[in-house]
Amino acid sequence: MFDTTSELLERIRLGEDSFFETKEIRLAGKRVSAPSRDDLADELSAFANSRGGVCLLGVQDGTHEVIGIPESSLDLVESFVQELCNDSVKPPLTPVIEKRFLPMSTGEQAAVIKVELGRSLFVHESPGGYFHRVGSSKRKITPEYLGRLFQQRSQARLIRFDEQIVPASSIADLEEPLWRRFGTRYSESDAPEVFLNKLGLARRDDDGVWRPTVSGVLLASDDPRKFIPNAFIQAVAYRGTSPVPSAESRAYQLDAADITGPIDRQIIEALRFVARNMRIEAEKSIGRKDIPQFSLTAVFEALTNAVAHRDYAIYGSKIRLRLYSDRLELYSPGALANTMTIESLVARQSARNEVLTSLLARCVVPAGVPGLETDRATIMDKRGEGVRIIFQATEALSGRLPEYRLIDGEELLLTIPAASAVP
Repeated sequence: MFDTTSELLERIRLGEDSFFETKEIRLAGKRVSAPSRDDLADELSAFANSRGGVCLLGVQDGTHEVIGIPESSLDLVESFVQELCNDSVKPPLTPVIEKRFLPMSTGEQAAVIKVELGRSLFVHESPGGYFHRVGSSKRKITPEYLGRLFQQRSQARLIRFDEQIVPASSIADLEEPLWRRFGTRYSESDAPEVFLNKLGLARRDDDGVWRPTVSGVLLASDDPRKFIPNAFIQAVAYRGTSPVPSAESRAYQLDAADITGPIDRQIIEALRFVARNMRIEAEKSIGRKDIPQFSLTAVFEALTNAVAHRDYAIYGSKIRLRLYSDRLELYSPGALANTMTIESLVARQSARNEVLTSLLARCVVPAGVPGLETDRATIMDKRGEGVRIIFQATEALSGRLPEYRLIDGEELLLTIPAASAVP
């Protein structure tokens, strides 16, 4: 937005509007004295809560003349902006910060800092509350509009969250082999944008530019965390039954990994994490019979459900996989979708993310996945039998049933009991 020098100078001449703000930078020693941290945080959040915009630092208030920032202080001002975006705004902002030279009225070149924000996937709260951009100023969002804004930027909208456009992304951010795998002979002649749009992996934004959707970056980018920082699985295997180290053993963690990549790859890699860290015991009463700690078929179904049905609109919450000597715990962000209840999980199905579930049902299970006892060829089960399989496979192995429960109404926890050998 306003990428060239001529565009920036034109915007300065025209003055501030819904997409453009200027700020004078004042320094006191080695700190920024103006604008205040809270005021600038409010301004930047207002852009992100609206349709995005640019804040140009180094332009005099009132006269809108370029006065610049001392070159020796550019790094200081950049750090000031980064810190307030991270520490003063919830969830944090991810601006594009660019140092530029612009001509002053004298003709000399002055250094300025351009801070650009796109329309955010999330609703941001800054020190003064919730703001949006109305004309040339920020305005507090009314409770009624705030409720609508939260609804628009969540899975409750008619356009679900997984179909939302990801700001500051482009079709080039998607890896062609990852989206081409969903093609058929009928789609071979489609232009890439048309093909991606049919799949729900891309849409046009308000300016007519093709951009990936949330589903697009989750399924067709090498690292979705570039756009959705919480889109990964954090896996930890513990030695005992507690995440707290004991006095006897400091090496209480056996293994740990942040599992990233396209979400279908995350499911398989998380399953491999469990396979390599779980205990295999032996029953010796009648010959030798190996008994795995967990049914990998049940774990596979659990991971698939967690990745497919989690609420990606909850910023900062990731899927957490915890492996203990007596149980496996899987935490998935978000309450149950629609009218689902814990009691109805076995009998009913309801998709929070319809694009994700439909395309995961077309992702092939790769060869060589350890321990799977299923004849299913694809990651997702269209029949909605995943929870039933988790219960049946776990009970058959351990003699006990798994347990689902909601934590504070915002996180779904599945506990799978471990099996043990018969002495």
